[in-house]
Amino acid sequence: MLGVEFIRANPREICQALTRRGIPAGADLVDHVLEQDRVHREALTLRQVKQQAANAESRNIGVLMREGKHEAAKVLIARQSSLKTEIKELGETAASAEQTLSELLLTIPNIPHESVPDGLSEADNVEVYRHGEIPSFEFTPLPHWEIARQHGLIDFERGAKVAGAGFPFYMDVGARLHRALINFFLDTATRQYREVRPPLFVNEASAHGTGQLPDKEGQMYHVSLDGLYPVPTAEVPLTNYFRDEILSESDLPIKFCAYTPCWRREAGSYGAHVRGLNRLHQFDKVEIVQLTHPEHSYDVLETMRRDAETLLKALNLPYRRLLMCAGELGFNQTKQYDLEVWSAGQERWLEVSSISNFTNYQARRMNIRFRPESGGKPQLVHTLNGSALALPRVVAALLEYNQTENCSYELPEVLTPYLP
Repeated sequence: MLGVEFIRANPREICQALTRRGIPAGADLVDHVLEQDRVHREALTLRQVKQQAANAESRNIGVLMREGKHEAAKVLIARQSSLKTEIKELGETAASAEQTLSELLLTIPNIPHESVPDGLSEADNVEVYRHGEIPSFEFTPLPHWEIARQHGLIDFERGAKVAGAGFPFYMDVGARLHRALINFFLDTATRQYREVRPPLFVNEASAHGTGQLPDKEGQMYHVSLDGLYPVPTAEVPLTNYFRDEILSESDLPIKFCAYTPCWRREAGSYGAHVRGLNRLHQFDKVEIVQLTHPEHSYDVLETMRRDAETLLKALNLPYRRLLMCAGELGFNQTKQYDLEVWSAGQERWLEVSSISNFTNYQARRMNIRFRPESGGKPQLVHTLNGSALALPRVVAALLEYNQTENCSYELPEVLTPYLP
């Protein structure tokens, strides 16, 4: 989240950023934050003044009593009672304002970077790079769900019977292809990132830390019995690993990667855009995460983006890189790239990765800091993450891009070591 000190010093900049994000009531929100901040600080200051006065009068009461001036002491004792009431009320006012302020700060998204284009819809996202040629076929290419059905790779119907729509079975070669991609993605990532096998459930504090709560409650599954959440992405446990800790500057950058299944209650369940592997409630993903020095985070963003693109090039899949406009940024992001592969059977682009810089927005919520080697107060780290990669749509694109006229398919040579 944004620091109240930053908002207090830059209210106009915050309002402009909220307008860029398509939040028309941003100015009212900022005013409400500043008002609660004022009430909180004034109540604390006045409470301190009243407490000092009460302490001074308490000492005077002792002096008057020792001197036998009981009537004068009674006057001060009566005033002490009134001061205690005022001190209590001011404490309650400060606590209430602080609680309201904390809740308001959670509703303000991150500030878009100056390089992020203006716009409020996906039509305003900017394609900044394209790799590979969109294939042309001498036959009508099939969508991946038809190829998968004919080869017995994925069973959507029985998955729906056992769990529900969006929970497919991967069968035989389909299961091995899935495992091959996971291993290929991990083997590539672990050349630079430290591999982690994280918990697959997180507590509410962790979900708050990375910003899934209170922004994405409707997209998360929740085990109400224990108050735990199945991970929507490995970003949540990986980034929370150092929550409430102070690192050394020499520890940075910290680079994690992890494979996990992910669970999301995605909206929509009908139509071609959610058919097959296009949108699942349970899917597999390899995630890369970095905690880095604030001076380096935008360079790190480009490095992580290249890491994800390397995988798509190795798989020989046509893809494009989008720079997301301000209105399409995630709640926590200050800058975000999406990578989309070409779906030959559906003739449209499918997102397979988002790579994002959160600057210190998540770190402030999680209280992750580092101690500068030059001395001084601990500073917040910057956090970044990216998909490298999400599997379902990669599988879909591989089957559709590499299909032949008789509905067979070939797979990229890079996967040969993983597919006996």
